[in-house]
Amino acid sequence: MTAEETGELKTAPEPSLSSGEVTISIDPSTGEKIGSYRVDTVEEVREAIRRAAIAQPLWNRMVLAERVRHIKRIRDYILEHQEKIAQIISKDNGKTRVDAMITEVFTSCAALTYYCRKARRFLKPRRLASGSIISWSLGKRSKVHRSPFGVIGIISPWNYPFTIPFSEVIMALLAGNAVILKVASETQAVGHILKESIEAAGLPEDIFTYVNLPGSLAGDAFLEGGVDKLFFTGSVSTGKYLMKKASETLTPVSLELGGNDPMIVCEDADLKRAAVGAVWAGIQNAGQTCGGVERIYVDRKVYLDFMALLKKMVESLRVGPDRDFNTDIGAMTTRRQMEAVERQIEEALSKGAAIYAVSPTPQGLPGQFLPATVLTGVSHDMLVMKEETFGPVLGVMPFKDVEEAIGLANDCRLGLTASVWSRDRKKAIEIARRIRAGTVTINDHLMSHGLPEAPWGGFKESGIGRTHGELGFAEMTEPQCIVNDILPYARKQMYWHPHSKKIYDGSRGITLLLYGKTLWARLKGGLMLLRVLPRMFWTGL
Repeated sequence: MTAEETGELKTAPEPSLSSGEVTISIDPSTGEKIGSYRVDTVEEVREAIRRAAIAQPLWNRMVLAERVRHIKRIRDYILEHQEKIAQIISKDNGKTRVDAMITEVFTSCAALTYYCRKARRFLKPRRLASGSIISWSLGKRSKVHRSPFGVIGIISPWNYPFTIPFSEVIMALLAGNAVILKVASETQAVGHILKESIEAAGLPEDIFTYVNLPGSLAGDAFLEGGVDKLFFTGSVSTGKYLMKKASETLTPVSLELGGNDPMIVCEDADLKRAAVGAVWAGIQNAGQTCGGVERIYVDRKVYLDFMALLKKMVESLRVGPDRDFNTDIGAMTTRRQMEAVERQIEEALSKGAAIYAVSPTPQGLPGQFLPATVLTGVSHDMLVMKEETFGPVLGVMPFKDVEEAIGLANDCRLGLTASVWSRDRKKAIEIARRIRAGTVTINDHLMSHGLPEAPWGGFKESGIGRTHGELGFAEMTEPQCIVNDILPYARKQMYWHPHSKKIYDGSRGITLLLYGKTLWARLKGGLMLLRVLPRMFWTGL
């Protein structure tokens, strides 16, 4: 969205000779202007989709090895410009450069390498085993081939503006699709360095197109313009709207719609590791992570010990602008999100919650900085425990036993990721299997998105479909089954016209032969079948 639509400090329109509107990117840690970027029109987006549809078949017919060669040039570009990319991410999004390098630059290179290495296996036709003796006897052999959708539309968010769309773009291109990419208006500077990275591949014209369009218009423009599949990462409400809109044309969608992720700390957990992990997974990127810890449930036998460690960690965090790399938490990306987090904290306090720990926060600076905050006395009637907070806030509750912990973890309409912390890994996995979340990590959290082999997606209202890994790669293609007849001397099938009582008895014999309960029934069925099999090789029968 533009600043006119959101009222945010982060972006604002100004006159443009080309379209009358541009998006301005602002450094959220200083308020300084980074750059301005022309906004495309809906008509231009539709034209880009039309051209992509024309160009895509030629790209798909290119041998995979050649597509891989193109894609690997992107990694070369990122390696050569990695410090510049991390700097742009930091200034445009607000996160620290260390954070940008680890969670966006490195993970993108790792993902590209993985998909280039595995694409041949992911796209290889798969022979299907015969389902019954009839498949074999009729000479039918089946294979499943993977066919690209055609034109993939990708709408991505501002919290991980480089790496979230990056993996989807790479998978889509390797699978033989053309791509239309729209990143968040709030992080257009990152979007343009991402555009430069992708264009370093030297792709054929119109195979990759970057567009800048307000979020309020993008979904309709993509779907009405005729994309063959839409990938969206964002809010639940917008995801539901896009799914409803896509139903008009039965356009498939993949939706990642956020989380309110639980962390269960068992009595036998390594408490120091758990406390450090909670701070990383809950506060990193100023808490603006859909797969980050938001709710912590701690066995009451170790609750006080864990809380003391958590308090020490939170109060030692360094929040502020990233000037010398010695900053732990940067700025909130948008003023609107900062105010939304503040409202959730105020609502929790009004219902009886208390601030247990808070990090120091720089005063008198123009940036959008929020302290890391730990709340106790929370309950599931508070927004911080039942809705996605998307900020540096952790709500902590004790539990009496594992059953209660699992019940609390599942008491949410979202189910993206979760974690279980215990030295007993077998027990931890048993607990994890009962949590309704797309990914559950043992003794860690907020790292599976960086594992290219691990699928990413959630249960319940956290979305539909998967990205990343083999499952995510499969989302870029449609399965097509080719059934091949390998009996060269067969003139027709035994069940083809004309029909007769003999054909009826022969058909009944197939069922008796395969599924009769007695040997006699099966023999009888075999004889009935044999009477009609000759018609397959002689058209006179």
